Amino acid sequence: MSDAGKDLIPGTEWWRTAVIYQIYPRSFADANGDGVGDLRGVTSRLPELEALGVDAIWLSPFYVSPQHDAGYDVADFTDVDPLFGTLDDFDHMLAEAHGRGIRVIVDMVPNHTSADHEWFQAALAAGPGSEERDHFVFREGTGEDGSEPPNNWQSVFGGPAWTRVTEADGNPGQWYLHLFDTSQPDLNWEHEWVAQQFDDILRFWLDRGADGFRVDVAHGLIKASGLPDHATAPGPVASGGDTLDNPAPFWAQEPVHDVWRRWRKVVDEYDGERVLCAEAWVYPLARMAKWVRPDEMHQSFNFAYLETAWDADALKQVITESLHEFSAVGAPSTWVLSNHDVVRHVSRLALTFDNPQGHGIGPNSPAMPDLDIGLKRARAATAMMLALPGSAYLYQGEELGLPEVIDIPDNARQDPTWARTNGERYGRDGCRVPLPWSPSEPAYGFSPTGASWLPQPEIWADFAREVQAGDPNSTLSLYTAALKARREFGTAACDLEWIADVPAGVVAFRVGEVTVYANLGDAPVPLPAGKILLASSPHDSELQPDTAVWLTH
Repeated sequence: MSDAGKDLIPGTEWWRTAVIYQIYPRSFADANGDGVGDLRGVTSRLPELEALGVDAIWLSPFYVSPQHDAGYDVADFTDVDPLFGTLDDFDHMLAEAHGRGIRVIVDMVPNHTSADHEWFQAALAAGPGSEERDHFVFREGTGEDGSEPPNNWQSVFGGPAWTRVTEADGNPGQWYLHLFDTSQPDLNWEHEWVAQQFDDILRFWLDRGADGFRVDVAHGLIKASGLPDHATAPGPVASGGDTLDNPAPFWAQEPVHDVWRRWRKVVDEYDGERVLCAEAWVYPLARMAKWVRPDEMHQSFNFAYLETAWDADALKQVITESLHEFSAVGAPSTWVLSNHDVVRHVSRLALTFDNPQGHGIGPNSPAMPDLDIGLKRARAATAMMLALPGSAYLYQGEELGLPEVIDIPDNARQDPTWARTNGERYGRDGCRVPLPWSPSEPAYGFSPTGASWLPQPEIWADFAREVQAGDPNSTLSLYTAALKARREFGTAACDLEWIADVPAGVVAFRVGEVTVYANLGDAPVPLPAGKILLASSPHDSELQPDTAVWLTH
């Protein structure tokens, strides 16, 4: 620790313009052959990430966990699950990443623990009225015998958000809150003891050299006083189910900002410009910007942008609004198109039906996406996004143009959403299938034994990194070229200027020396004059539909 940031020029911090690559460890690279990715696998593939040109990696949870929700059910926040390796493996991976100029952000999951965590086990053993129970959200049931839940809240994963415990005497007892799976009891963030534990957890990873934290469910933690019924229940709630006109009593409560002010003080104790990024599913953007005020977090994922339809006017509006609202609080806009919780944007941009976050797609969805259209749109969307001012997040595999995997057998699905909704929602497995590195190796290069925790489709051979690396027209080459041009021309640090009087369906803007045209319409439009730096699809004298270009003069 030091007098962090004392010589830093405001507005030049690395995270304001960074490209951050999300690694979902269990699906990235498997070094030991058990079919699950691990930290040594991450280390082995750092040269490929350096070649891609990313500034940082963010790793989804690798903590000790029974893996009921792919590691987001944490049983020990200060150790590595043997499934992923050891603390020594983490330290080695971080050192190797730093040696290549790549920063490392780790996931932090403060809303809940695993039911296996020693804190929750102590709460169960201590009984009603104990200090230990007050570390979680326990309540008496309703009805004459307490056999009904304390309120009508529903889980994000489907079903009630409450589970009743059996007390030590064998009788039915209190209920505990779990906004997600039953294996993920919510912590009571109104208790100082909980806040102190996380102060120590943050420092544990910061002391090891972590460059910051992506904070899971950053709009959660605090619940409305009295735990009132939710007006829209019953039915599964969405992680992003909170809006000004439909407030949820468990999302975006005002006191949660005190938690982030506390965390900001902790990370500011350290040098190296450590960063906090919020997963805050709140709307509108003016409200989301509250999470990145100067004394709170540094970044917040721009889910409004991610969820915007493939429509020129809608995209111009959300980009304009994002730049205005985030800059108003001194924060950079962030841009993201895919992550481990949403349908991959190659498939999502070609969907013809409404698909709320977390529902997924599968064999019985209303319609199948046209992947030729989807890939073309995805490449154009990425080319446009990577020119925008601010920071960008990439999800592993999108640089290969991977689509959502639809035909996963029912008995192979592992997302708790699938089970808790009795198959009504496919969940998130389709975007989590392990990556293809080689067309000819076992498990397409993911695992030396051919094992894979989710089945990989045969089409993975065509998308493998090894295939794309030598092809100048591949999606991998497009991403690599875009990141190189982004650095060379400094677009992420420039102001955006909209270009007026463009054809319908066209998004056009200038960032520094670069002019970007993206045709989201159905017909070709004239290609503006200039030297083409980058094109998402082949072009001639016209800009084809679903195509974006970068130009200079």
